[in-house]
Amino acid sequence: MCHNATIFKDLDKTYNSTVKVGNGGYVDVKGRGTVAVKTNSGIKLISNVLFVPDISQNLLSVGQMLEKQYFLQFKDNQCVIFDPYGEKLLCMKMKSKSFAINWENAAEYAYAGVTQNDYTRMCWVYFIKLKNEVFSVFKQFKALVENQSNLSIKILRSDNGTEYTSSQFVEFCSTAGIECQLTTPYTPQQNGVSERKNRTVMEMARCLLFEKKMPSNFWAEAVNTSVYLLNRLPTKSLKNKTPYEEWYGVKPFVNHLKIFGSICYYHVPEPKRSKLDSRAQKGILIGYGTSTKGYRIFCLQTNKVVLSRNVKVDEMATWDCKNKKYAQSDVDFNNHEDFQTSKSVDDFPVRGIRSLEDIYQRCSLAITEPTSYVEAKDSEAWRRAMQEELKMINKNETWQLVERPKNHKVIGVKWVFKTKLNSDGSICKHKAKLVVKGYAQQYGVDYKETFAPVARYDTIRLLFVLAAQNSWHIHQLDVKSAFLNGFVDKEIYVEQPDGVVAPSKEDYVYLLRKALYGLKQAPRAWYETMDKHLTKLGFVRSQSEATLYVKTNDVQLLIISLYVDDMLVTGNQPKLIQSFKDEMNKVFEMTDLGAMKYFLGMEVMQSCSRIFICQQKYAMDMLKKFKMQDYKPVSTPMTTNEKLSKDDGSEKINEGLYRSLIGSLLYLTASRPDILFAVSVLSRFMHSPSEKHFSAAKRVLRYIKGTIDLGVQFSKSAEDDLKLLGYSNSDWGGCVDDSRSTSGYLFSLGLGCFTWSLKKQETTAQSTVEAEYIAAASAINQALWLKKILKDLGQEQVEATNIMCDNISAVSILKNPVFHGRTKHIKIKYHFIREVQQSNEVLLVHCSSDNQLVDIFTKPLPMERFEALKQKIGVCHPDAKEECSVVGIPDSNP
Repeated sequence: MCHNATIFKDLDKTYNSTVKVGNGGYVDVKGRGTVAVKTNSGIKLISNVLFVPDISQNLLSVGQMLEKQYFLQFKDNQCVIFDPYGEKLLCMKMKSKSFAINWENAAEYAYAGVTQNDYTRMCWVYFIKLKNEVFSVFKQFKALVENQSNLSIKILRSDNGTEYTSSQFVEFCSTAGIECQLTTPYTPQQNGVSERKNRTVMEMARCLLFEKKMPSNFWAEAVNTSVYLLNRLPTKSLKNKTPYEEWYGVKPFVNHLKIFGSICYYHVPEPKRSKLDSRAQKGILIGYGTSTKGYRIFCLQTNKVVLSRNVKVDEMATWDCKNKKYAQSDVDFNNHEDFQTSKSVDDFPVRGIRSLEDIYQRCSLAITEPTSYVEAKDSEAWRRAMQEELKMINKNETWQLVERPKNHKVIGVKWVFKTKLNSDGSICKHKAKLVVKGYAQQYGVDYKETFAPVARYDTIRLLFVLAAQNSWHIHQLDVKSAFLNGFVDKEIYVEQPDGVVAPSKEDYVYLLRKALYGLKQAPRAWYETMDKHLTKLGFVRSQSEATLYVKTNDVQLLIISLYVDDMLVTGNQPKLIQSFKDEMNKVFEMTDLGAMKYFLGMEVMQSCSRIFICQQKYAMDMLKKFKMQDYKPVSTPMTTNEKLSKDDGSEKINEGLYRSLIGSLLYLTASRPDILFAVSVLSRFMHSPSEKHFSAAKRVLRYIKGTIDLGVQFSKSAEDDLKLLGYSNSDWGGCVDDSRSTSGYLFSLGLGCFTWSLKKQETTAQSTVEAEYIAAASAINQALWLKKILKDLGQEQVEATNIMCDNISAVSILKNPVFHGRTKHIKIKYHFIREVQQSNEVLLVHCSSDNQLVDIFTKPLPMERFEALKQKIGVCHPDAKEECSVVGIPDSNP
């Protein structure tokens, strides 16, 4: 007999009777049915159980069990029940002179049935207590899918389970015209699609439970969520589509997805609370509604599942089910007023809806950069840009219209459109270029020399140091259609461009007198033209930097740095700078951009006493590109105990995505030396990246997220005589794969660090001394080049340049001209530094490890040390005080 109607598997309430109890009285029987009990050997059914609401305890007849060949053992205050085969079923402890069976466990779901459509890979899951319920569930499933798809089920493939081979099930399928295909016994691979899906669902459910340390009694919710997510994830079986999209015909919404098992706060409607009650209650997110647009939440106060659409989810917190507590995160959930405006969960497709962000992004791409002349001709801005380009071509007498040659190849041309943006993302100007299809040229026939030098970042940052020290301003000039000014030394013919075909001369072509964009020799031709003109104006080209030009006398100094069609101008006389601009405008069409503000992705802020550079806009665009703008920031770019290797055992990822990410990070190091070490290490795995490498790269992005506005500051030093100071360091055997060491150096001038580098050594060092010695050779090479540049700029370093090294043995080896056992195996090319030291050009000086600034480039550091070195090398916020750069010569012992 049983008093609880909820534990019945089926209950016939039409059955009425009475039962005599121990005190001689009678109680009413309100029904009869079957109860399922969970045992060690599976679910057992007890039939003809009477439903008696008036009794306080459920009763199981010992006599009936003995009649059915069960036997019981009473021992040590326990009752053990065995089935007719002698297998142990249940063990109950005695309580109040009776033995209680855990009936509630029998009411839980025991099985999950996953059904998958072979064509769309769409999945459905049903939860049952007993396997004989499969038939009724299948009838519901058949009605659902046939109604949604307007198609009928043709074939049903399953294993040989009795739930699928019962006469009732087979007869139903035969009547409905469904062909039942069964796998050969013990051959699950014949139903591989379904078997793999079952495994995927269970593995995902296990991960969902383990991630948030959820108890196993939530397994059904985890399985249901797994199926929900898998239907909205792409699969290899469907090209560029998800099962949901293939089944319903529309893309699914995924903005509402949250981490399973997260602590959340759901809004309590007004009818269910008083004026003084809390507006929100705490719960655990356990899934998504299937027939409603809302989240399934396990309420921690009532231990019941509720559905709500107004939910705030704390994805960083984890609930401890054992101790009934959780770790508080940094997310503020005190304000529950905005529950009324929470986003709804779209479970079923809503046609004709897009997010505003998607619309804005598509509109922006369509407006700013057309891909062909046909798209651009309808825009007034782009027509104006094309007219300006043609005007410059005709003004420079770039080409001449001639008849098509018979024995000469004619190269095609096309319009290329580019929108130039300001640092704040607003449109600066529309630029149209007529580009030659240079890939059709042949070496030796159409061109020979192609190389054209560009300014190094080291040189540009060196100009920042000098300008900040002398309170100069750096000006920027942009040459309009720069490549149109270079002369070509070969006979080249091009087609007439779209939109400007000469009337009645459609078959004519243009003979080039000067270069066009896209020609292999165009950059070289432009550089030679500019070099000749600057030399004619009295400038002297640096022998160590081909794009650096200096014009000087006893009083005046004018410095020019070229980067393709951009020109940086600075000097000690503003009138001389303006005179140079006027002179250049007479020969070339130029745009005077004024004081340098935005150059090569770098934002430049100039004042009388300092110059600050950063790449904030570029960093923001990079975070958006890789969908990392909403992630939680971290304090360091790499953890101190992380060691990355090629074969780390994790799954390989898309090489293209990883290379794009690392390339973007490498470009950011132009103004962010604090991420140089992490990016350098990650760049070693671009040929075969793994999940661990990608996870480490995403940590760098999270660090950038929290330090988005950091940059390098160049301040004015109190000393007029600027001294070049270098730091050299290495990380011995830092590479896990080949045990090679890493060399790093840093150079400062006054109060500004302007050149830095990190590179893995070519050979495997046998000791820390050898690694430091090779690193010192690399730093001294850079020092010699910098001294030559500074001499050309009027800042000659008369005294020897100090290179700080924290390894005493390396300094001693440099001073000892004798080759012995510790140095004779080192390559000869590294020993030139002894001659440099003897000539008093560069001195390797010992410094303490606390004063070694290059530590930030050679190893991952704890947060306190990392922040201290970051400040010393001049990495700071734009509104930081000018004293943030504290680079200087530390106490040393030569």
